[in-house]
Amino acid sequence: MNDLEQARQQINRVDREIALLFTQRMEAARTIAAYKKAHALPIFDRNREQALIEQNCLCIEDPQLRSFYIPFQKKVMEVSRAYQHHLLSGTRVAYSGVEGAFAYIAAGRIFPDGELVSCPDFESAYQAVENGACDCAVLPLENSYAGEVGQVMDMAFRGSLYVSGVYSLKVAQNLLGLPGAAPDRIRRVLSHPQALSQCRDYIHAHGYEAVTAVNTAVAAKEVAKSGDPTLAAIASRETAKLYGLAVLDHDINESDQNSTRFAVFTRLPAETKAGDTFLLCFTVKHQAGALAEAIQIIGRYGYNMTSLRSRPMKETAFHYYFYIEAEGTLETDRGQEMLEELAQRCERLKIVGSYAEETELKDALL
Repeated sequence: MNDLEQARQQINRVDREIALLFTQRMEAARTIAAYKKAHALPIFDRNREQALIEQNCLCIEDPQLRSFYIPFQKKVMEVSRAYQHHLLSGTRVAYSGVEGAFAYIAAGRIFPDGELVSCPDFESAYQAVENGACDCAVLPLENSYAGEVGQVMDMAFRGSLYVSGVYSLKVAQNLLGLPGAAPDRIRRVLSHPQALSQCRDYIHAHGYEAVTAVNTAVAAKEVAKSGDPTLAAIASRETAKLYGLAVLDHDINESDQNSTRFAVFTRLPAETKAGDTFLLCFTVKHQAGALAEAIQIIGRYGYNMTSLRSRPMKETAFHYYFYIEAEGTLETDRGQEMLEELAQRCERLKIVGSYAEETELKDALL
């Protein structure tokens, strides 16, 4: 047997081993897909994949081979993601609003293979997950321009669902009109009051009449149906495509830092690890120093709070619950000790959920 035949036999043997290992890897991917479906987690985890590549590269001593191993490993991961996409194609994702709304855009980018289910309001989307009609809900937590979304926070405090992920979507407002329309011919603009407020200077400078709509997508839909070239909507580029409108002007909002944070709500909590962020709601006794004492407990155990908000409790006048986000995991001895001590000082204490890392939704997560 010559060297060529020996090398080919070796490749055949290795390829058979790779086929068996491939099967094992895809079986593990199936288990991961099932977990992600149950916890409504996105398939693509950029940090996890990068860390795995860096770790496995240490096994390749030859620098030249290592440069070929990296694209090989990336391809394996790409195939694994494609398999998981196939398995998760039936995930039902509730959102508030109509097709083209920013919540619709966020839900589609987080779950590109999911079935997006439109709900008339936040509560309907939340309840669709509670009653099992949907696997998860994508709802806004806060906007950098307008602040917190109180109704969603109240449901997080009172409801049964958990937050398993948080994502930020940059809000870019655009002037949308009928094909052939021109900005200088527009007389009225339709949009959600918040969008109109974000574009106040632009509207004033052009002398447009501002008319409120339920949301930005509904405004675009009305313009498309109107047939009126003097009527425009303020909404996203994606909305223009959905309703056959033209982008007459882009990025017309006053601040380019405007973004909305969306949370994924699920029936089961996500597992946490070091470096994660947890969300906690609690109430304290109506007495001096009670809130300060609760905050001190959290700090004493080494947790860094990144957010602290208060919300009125509707059932009790002038009483409030508090919502915090803090860095770290509660699934440690230290975390459990902190919760036990906090529970002794708080009238109500609820773990809302946790998320690994806040992701900016620039493009579809494929």
